Amino acid sequence: MTLSIQGKTAIVTGAANGVGLAIARHFIDRGANVMFADRDKARLADECGEIREDQGQICWFSGDLRQKLTVENLVSATVDAFDGIDILVNASRQLLPTDPLDAADSSVETLLEQNMMTALRLSQAVARRMIARAEAEGRAGDGAIGSIINISTIATPRSHPDLMGYSIAAAALEQATRSLALALAPHRIRVNGVSFGSVMSNSLKTALAETDGLRDEIRNRTPMGRIAAAREVTGAVQFLASEGAGFVTGEIITVDGGRSLLDPVAAPAH
Repeated sequence: MTLSIQGKTAIVTGAANGVGLAIARHFIDRGANVMFADRDKARLADECGEIREDQGQICWFSGDLRQKLTVENLVSATVDAFDGIDILVNASRQLLPTDPLDAADSSVETLLEQNMMTALRLSQAVARRMIARAEAEGRAGDGAIGSIINISTIATPRSHPDLMGYSIAAAALEQATRSLALALAPHRIRVNGVSFGSVMSNSLKTALAETDGLRDEIRNRTPMGRIAAAREVTGAVQFLASEGAGFVTGEIITVDGGRSLLDPVAAPAH
């Protein structure tokens, strides 16, 4: 079984910070060509500028992927830079609190658009390019021609008032993952997801610094007794992107130290 992604071309969204950045850097370290995509242009430029040239080939793209034209421009820019796309990682996510009793609260619509619809549209656009490339190159056979990986959350099957919009969007993304897996299987494109719990990111570091007892609360609710490092998510993503997962599609891998086996998510910040 090979987990190599060397020489593959990947688009990673949400790549200016957090888990998205960790995944993009992980892919670069393992010899992939990576298009870093995010709305935060300044931070994206800074992060990409810190990567050594010998770590892999990188490009970056800044734009609002809620716009359909921006989605097409990202796909075209990646193809222009690297001649094709092998892997898509939809890691861009937004978290907003929801007031379930406020009729004027638009957070559900906002999160569905940002966390699910952008991933769906980009997946569709990338899949079309993957299929067209395979047909043009005459790539017959049983092997996959591409892999799409959606990043989700263990908030999906759970309920918390403040997390309503976030959970709805995540649940919709996981269902889109399964539906696309069925639709794209005849075209030899695999679609999977990674659902994670508490992972050490900039936002969680801020929350830990501002909230007394939060670290202990997370540890107590996690059977493995700790917060995950970003690399523990990136390894799962690499597996799904590699030939080692060549017969895996429609699956959601949970990376949470066992937390989802025990209790509901207790707070929207983590």
